[in-house]
Amino acid sequence: MFDSRTYTERRRRLQAQFDTGVLLFLGNEESPMNYAGNTYHFRQDSTFLYYFGLNQPGLAAVIDVDNDRATVYGTDLTIDDIVWTGPLPTVAEQAALAGVEHTAAPRALDEFLQDAVAQGRPIHFLPPYRAENQIKLYRWLGVHPDRAGASASVQFIRAVVEMRAVKSAEEIEEIEKAVNVCVDMHLAGMRLARAGMTEAQIMARVTEIALNAGGGLSFPVIATTHGETLHNHFYGHTLRNGDLFLLDAGHETARGYAGDLTSTFPVDGKFAPRQRELYDLVIRAQEAAVGAIRPGVPFREVHLLACRTLAAGLKEIGLMQGDVDEAVAQGAHAMFFQCGLGHMMGLDVHDMEDLGEVYVGYEGQPKSTVFGLKSLRLARPLKPGFVMTVEPGVYIIPALIDQWKAAGKFRDFIRYDRLEEYRNFGGIRNEDDYVVTADGCRRLGKGKPTSSAEVEAVRGQA
Repeated sequence: MFDSRTYTERRRRLQAQFDTGVLLFLGNEESPMNYAGNTYHFRQDSTFLYYFGLNQPGLAAVIDVDNDRATVYGTDLTIDDIVWTGPLPTVAEQAALAGVEHTAAPRALDEFLQDAVAQGRPIHFLPPYRAENQIKLYRWLGVHPDRAGASASVQFIRAVVEMRAVKSAEEIEEIEKAVNVCVDMHLAGMRLARAGMTEAQIMARVTEIALNAGGGLSFPVIATTHGETLHNHFYGHTLRNGDLFLLDAGHETARGYAGDLTSTFPVDGKFAPRQRELYDLVIRAQEAAVGAIRPGVPFREVHLLACRTLAAGLKEIGLMQGDVDEAVAQGAHAMFFQCGLGHMMGLDVHDMEDLGEVYVGYEGQPKSTVFGLKSLRLARPLKPGFVMTVEPGVYIIPALIDQWKAAGKFRDFIRYDRLEEYRNFGGIRNEDDYVVTADGCRRLGKGKPTSSAEVEAVRGQA
């Protein structure tokens, strides 16, 4: 946890944005894998962590705006619990660490909410993503689980998003710790990989480093020779010389803050000419995007700049043709770059995604429905303190080639004859994490090998 004053100030700022009502915070419960006593690793709700900092299951909290009072609700351990867990702080002791003076048992929350409903007081809650919290809202407030997301308080969502989006100095320091561990994970993967190994062996090694650092993974590791599958969590392939290996892996600190990096490198140590050509193009697109980041610039424009850079390079290589600006405007570049350039990052690796991308990345404005652009998670104007990833890529997806070619899509822009020669190429991306500063941006962490020469130098140590 941070100092209790951090959480007290966060709650004060949040409460000041409401004239009346109740702000309801639902912590997470344990989640069974296959029976009640065998649970997944516990992960607290990120907004609960942000305002209360308590990383224990079974907690809930309210901020009573009308009475200027915060209360944490939970159950103290009995001796039957303690024989399994060992002694843990009481709910009151935990709450004091977050600057909260008032605690009560869960049944008191039932009564409090019943009274609030009877009095017609507004009860603000965030979109629930856990089934048990949907059930609680149904029991307390009569909100059917099918409507829980749509019934969430937009005022509450917007207030939380605007606070969590701008990272404080202590948050940036914590994220930077996560990124530094990420760099160690990627360097280990680069040095370890060689022909004859399995993807699972690389995944296991980078996971070990994340755990040894005192936290864990910020998302399931992507470690694959099939980088054309954007989120590939299969680890059964054997590495072969001539393959490109894509490693997308991140660390989460004990306080819950995430890092997220991606590297792509040749299994046999040296990029083949085609591999180097496309890899260098991806790095060129990343550099162009980073150079455009500054306060006030919409990230959508940064994304489109990266797309135009990729399209121009693909035209030089002979995989695209025609007017580059028009190709990107029509979406032809999405044959090669199907996803967004980056996403916000903080207490979630895709920060606040549970609150809705339309609020987090678009300030409530509708998202595009165009293939490729609709996958852009962040489009809004940037502010100092925003932390986000920048991860351009080139992905050669055979099924997409076949579908668009059969439909005759974008024949004025895509060289299908040349593209067939790259059908089994795979995918490349490079991802780093940045914080927006007063006059630009700064890469977070100690930096991992990026250029093709730097990557080959590390691979030469394998």
